[in-house]
Amino acid sequence: MTGRGAAGTNRGPAGTNAGGRAGPGRYNAPVSAHPSPLERYRPWKPWVEAGFWLALTAYNIAANAYTTWSDVRRSGLGYAAWEPVVWEATSNLAWLALVWPLVWFTRRHPLHWGGLRRELPRYLAASVVVSLLHVLGMVALRMLAYRAMGQAYDFGDWPRGLFYEYLKDARSFGLMVLVIEAYRLLLRRMQGEASLLAEPDEGPPVEPVERPERFLVRKLGREFLVAAADIEWLQAAGNYVNLRVRGHDYPLRSTIAGIEARLDPRQFARVHRSYIVNLGQVASIEPLDAGEARLHLKDGGVLPCSRRYRQALRGRLGPGEPG
Repeated sequence: MTGRGAAGTNRGPAGTNAGGRAGPGRYNAPVSAHPSPLERYRPWKPWVEAGFWLALTAYNIAANAYTTWSDVRRSGLGYAAWEPVVWEATSNLAWLALVWPLVWFTRRHPLHWGGLRRELPRYLAASVVVSLLHVLGMVALRMLAYRAMGQAYDFGDWPRGLFYEYLKDARSFGLMVLVIEAYRLLLRRMQGEASLLAEPDEGPPVEPVERPERFLVRKLGREFLVAAADIEWLQAAGNYVNLRVRGHDYPLRSTIAGIEARLDPRQFARVHRSYIVNLGQVASIEPLDAGEARLHLKDGGVLPCSRRYRQALRGRLGPGEPG
């Protein structure tokens, strides 16, 4: 007896473990004495996200298997009771395996209104690749399951089956992307998001726009200003740059090179391809092998300094370089 062909459902989980990377990688940053809601949530974040995916996958398997089994009985089709469970379990487990690659893809190519036209073709191509991987994983798992039951599984006509599955997978793909971005937006709102002050509609700006002295931060419906001099260091994070201010990270939508060009070079220095440091925050420099170094900050944080930038940093700090 052969199993059902392409008609297996592909409704998979639709969430993500997204969230901007906060902190300097393997280098340590001090913990704020008054942690924000996001900082209190961060230790639980991997567990909550993994639990979400597992719970949603289990729910989809149980609910879809029951409805599919009910349809099979009502239609009088000659399938065994275990087959709908296999169909739904294999489809959802294949989706589960694709969650983290999709999270990586959406982090690498985030969707923003300004770049929507450029990113849509890339996302369309990604939906085709994701659907193909989903079907291949699903069919492989079904073949193993049917073999364990002493039977054979036949997917049927592959071109027709792939097109049928893509029509469903495209909806699941779109829903997953939507939830991924919504979750990241929520995390950014909890964390607070920085932006450059724009020029006023009328009259001259009160401070140089090209060399900002303050940044506007929006956090949980509130707005406040952060002085550029209070920024301890900056870290590149995809299409954002995290501004570290008094133990908190505020993402600014910019590239690290773009914001470097607008910061006061007398106060800030590039020390790594992903980091800029406030020179007034450097307490000491620890030399490492191959010409690299660690920067020890006055608040106890540690940042990397690559060989490319170390010599220039020594010149910026002058003969009294801390070390």
